[in-house]
Amino acid sequence: MDLTLALVIGVVVIALAFDYTNGFHDAANAIATSVSTRALTPRAALFMAAAMNFIGAHLGTQVAQTVGKGIIDAPDGSHGLVIVASALIGAIVWNLITWYFGLPSSSSHALIGGLVGSAIASASVVHWDGVFEKVVIPMVLSPVIGFTLAALIMISIYWIFRHSQPGKTNRGFRYAQTVSAAAMALGHGLQDAQKTMGVIFLALTVGGFASPGDEIPQWVILAAAGAISLGTYSGGWRIMRTLGRRIIALDPPQGFAAESAAATVLYVAAMGFGAPISTTHTITTAIMGVGATKRLSAVRWGVAGNIVTAWVLTIPAAALVAAVSYFVLHAIVE
Repeated sequence: MDLTLALVIGVVVIALAFDYTNGFHDAANAIATSVSTRALTPRAALFMAAAMNFIGAHLGTQVAQTVGKGIIDAPDGSHGLVIVASALIGAIVWNLITWYFGLPSSSSHALIGGLVGSAIASASVVHWDGVFEKVVIPMVLSPVIGFTLAALIMISIYWIFRHSQPGKTNRGFRYAQTVSAAAMALGHGLQDAQKTMGVIFLALTVGGFASPGDEIPQWVILAAAGAISLGTYSGGWRIMRTLGRRIIALDPPQGFAAESAAATVLYVAAMGFGAPISTTHTITTAIMGVGATKRLSAVRWGVAGNIVTAWVLTIPAAALVAAVSYFVLHAIVE
């Protein structure tokens, strides 16, 4: 088998493995709040999230275009494929580390960090303007907007239902959470599955099996959607406990507000700007936002601080692992 073709196949397999880890790492993003409030059983929530992730992956390719073309320029041939493979290894390793410790870090930023780290190690071109505009600015804005929007929705709910019976209101919002959790899972598929599509398309372009102006092939969309759905259904229970219970003990109205706010931010970022934002950052800060409306002490800020530390470390840590992976793969393959 031709070396380039073998490397393309290998990169596609690694990319789908990353997509799978993205699914189980981020399953909590979509369902932790609805499971913790007992709006859905864990297995029903995972099945719903997997199905909505699959559907969401088919709703657009703007984010995939950003990841595939707007972050780095990988050279053609086997050298470029080694760079892409190293980026994926960096992202997978960081996903597994943060999953092990139950920290809801960003798979998206791990992938971006991996791409940047392997590109720097190989002296390839990094589009720093694209990184700043499409990654750094949304990385800062999306948590702030998620926090603020969730708080505003929660305040509105408190005001609208201020004369309602708590028991009746909670039952109603448990039903509503089925819809908001589905919307969150749909947004996760729309955002995160596209990132894997973008990397696979980058590998096809570098390997000479596609040109930069082509549409993303349907088989790539189906493969990425299937991998993230399978990963989601396998469930990320460690992170689910962190999001669902350790930041704040959520009730159904709070869960609905957090999911609705986070889903809104995901849709606007993907469809409006093609920005690969973090679903993890968005839902986590939305949960903090609804908790803060009750009282600031309701949020366990120590846990939140650990999560934010993982966020800050994600891009440089994934970049470092990707750089080391590049030097190893470069020595073996080239």
